[in-house]
Amino acid sequence: TERTHGNANKFQEVAMTWRKCPVPVIAAVQGVCFGGGLQIASGADIRVVHPQTRMAIMEMKWGLVPDMGGYALWRGLIRDDVLRELVYTNREFTGEEAAAYGLATFVEEDPLARAQAIAETIASRNPEAIRAAKRLMDTMLEGDTANILLAESEEQAKVIRRPNQVEAVMAGMQKRAPKFTDL
Repeated sequence: TERTHGNANKFQEVAMTWRKCPVPVIAAVQGVCFGGGLQIASGADIRVVHPQTRMAIMEMKWGLVPDMGGYALWRGLIRDDVLRELVYTNREFTGEEAAAYGLATFVEEDPLARAQAIAETIASRNPEAIRAAKRLMDTMLEGDTANILLAESEEQAKVIRRPNQVEAVMAGMQKRAPKFTDL
């Protein structure tokens, strides 16, 4: 069968959806996060895990390979040699190890509280700039240097001197919380 789109199957779409979301996605992970669950969590922009969360790329145990977008999502998150070892052996690791590997952003006793605090901070920022930054992050992972530089200039042109950007500057100068409008 000829593939006609970037996501070859619905299982991959589940994991890749977070990257397509125009706003940041924050995953709070506690308990067990194996196989497909780890691939889905990997799609989040920020991952906050409990130190004792049990994680593994389990597919090899069943004679399979990760096929829910993991390889595309792990690119840039985790060193190649570490990823190879985790895939080949399906070794279980903790949330603390996940952070050391690049698969978790923060390790917290209360991942949900930290995720909510991060979300509140992000929500207090210029929504246009947040969306532009997310688009640039995606370009950074997928593009070459020339395309990244062009995308930076294009995104900045869409944000600079707009009402929310002016409000961010004024609020900072006046030492007050900004009042953004979601345009």
